[in-house]
Amino acid sequence: MLAKADWAHLIPHRGAMCLLDAVLSWDDAGLHAVASVADGHPLRGALGLHAVHLAEYGAQAMALHGALLVRGRGVEAARPGRLVGLRDVELWIEYVDAGHGRLDVHAERLYADSGGAQYAFRVEQAGRRLASGRAAVLYVAT
Repeated sequence: MLAKADWAHLIPHRGAMCLLDAVLSWDDAGLHAVASVADGHPLRGALGLHAVHLAEYGAQAMALHGALLVRGRGVEAARPGRLVGLRDVELWIEYVDAGHGRLDVHAERLYADSGGAQYAFRVEQAGRRLASGRAAVLYVAT
C-alpha cells in the first residue's frame, strides 16, 4: 500500500481536491486506489456527492498511475496532461451514500504513447459498481 504522503506530490491535484486517499496496488497495467466521501468533500452538494463526479476519481487514478509509472523509470515529474474525453460512462446510482464506506477506484491503461493515453475506470463501493467508463488524456507540450 502507498500512503498519500508517498505520491500526492506527483499529481497536480492539491488539498481537498486530491480525492484519493491511498493506493492499494498498482502495476504496469493499472491501479487500485481508495477514497472516502466524508462531509466537507469539495464536490459534495446539498444532496451529497453526485455520481457524475465519480469520473473525476477515475481521472485522478489515471493521473496517479501515469505518474507512478514515470517515477518507476527514475523520472520524478510526469508530463502534464489534459483530460480530453469521456466515453461510455455509466452511472448506476444518482448520489453516493457515504454510509456505505470507502470508494474503490480502479484505472486500467488501455493504450499509451508519447502523445497521450486512454484508460478504463470503474468506481465501486462495498462491492457494488457505482460508475465506469473510458477517459482519454493528451499530454501537454512542455
